[in-house]
Amino acid sequence: MRHRIPRREFLGAMTALAAASAFPTSPLLAHEVLYPPMDLSHFDTPLAPAPSEIHFGYASITWGGKDRQAIEDIAAVGFRGIQLRSNSIAEFGSPSAMRDFLTQHELKFVALSSGDLLSDSASVKKSIAEHTAHGKFLRDAGGLYLQVLDNRPKGRVAISDDYKQLGKALTELGKRTADLGIPLGYHNHMGSLSERPEELDQVMSASDPRYVKLELDIAHYFQGGGDPVKAIEKFSDRLLFLHIKDVERVSKSVYRFVELGHGLVDVPAVFESLGKIGFRGWAVVELDEVPENAHSPKEAAAANKEYLQEKLGLTV
Repeated sequence: MRHRIPRREFLGAMTALAAASAFPTSPLLAHEVLYPPMDLSHFDTPLAPAPSEIHFGYASITWGGKDRQAIEDIAAVGFRGIQLRSNSIAEFGSPSAMRDFLTQHELKFVALSSGDLLSDSASVKKSIAEHTAHGKFLRDAGGLYLQVLDNRPKGRVAISDDYKQLGKALTELGKRTADLGIPLGYHNHMGSLSERPEELDQVMSASDPRYVKLELDIAHYFQGGGDPVKAIEKFSDRLLFLHIKDVERVSKSVYRFVELGHGLVDVPAVFESLGKIGFRGWAVVELDEVPENAHSPKEAAAANKEYLQEKLGLTV
């Protein structure tokens, strides 16, 4: 008598046989584990943020418009980057001439101080166009960041519309420089709409964070009544680069910028705060003018470098 195997059982048996034949040295009945257990515990710990990495540049403003001398002196002192002002555009004439001179002295073009952004309706279009042209020159000269500031309205108190207009103008300019590949940094400054901490808050709130970053000047922020450490914490996600400077009080309402460590700004706390947020970028040391005629700009730069290295243990 013949025994007929049902079709369903026959197909099941053939499938099992095919599977077994694919593993000739490992019978299925052995239940061998294809992927042995691994220690994945190290994935339970989130990756730590990258450590702070600060590069130091120096601002040419101390040399009063003598930019070629500033470049030579800053390079000789040992800083690796420089911030120039818009007057340097006429001085060099072309981006290639500036780029070549900076390359010759092994200096990175960190930022261009482009001047005041005018945000009133009568001036804003022309002002944005001028700063955009500066941004193009900066890019072609191998620079990184465009810096702008502003002025308070004359003869009246600033109102909310002033901040809205400035925020709108900054955003529009930031969009244009972004098209050039150049980030825009707004510089808080005495005599501007961001003179006091709460005013800087308004400027930053009125502008688009995607296109407008902060170039924080720690001395101006202190002079305006703020704590630079708190500003670093507050604007950590918009901090583009910094001006590292110090200031002393001459009288109740008069201040004077001085070499690092000779004024009232808690510079060590600033760098401690930058380390805590993991800031990676440029810090430009700035001294508007030498505090004493006996010092040259180059000597002042050397003194500032010595403070950073000897007092704070930083590498310039």
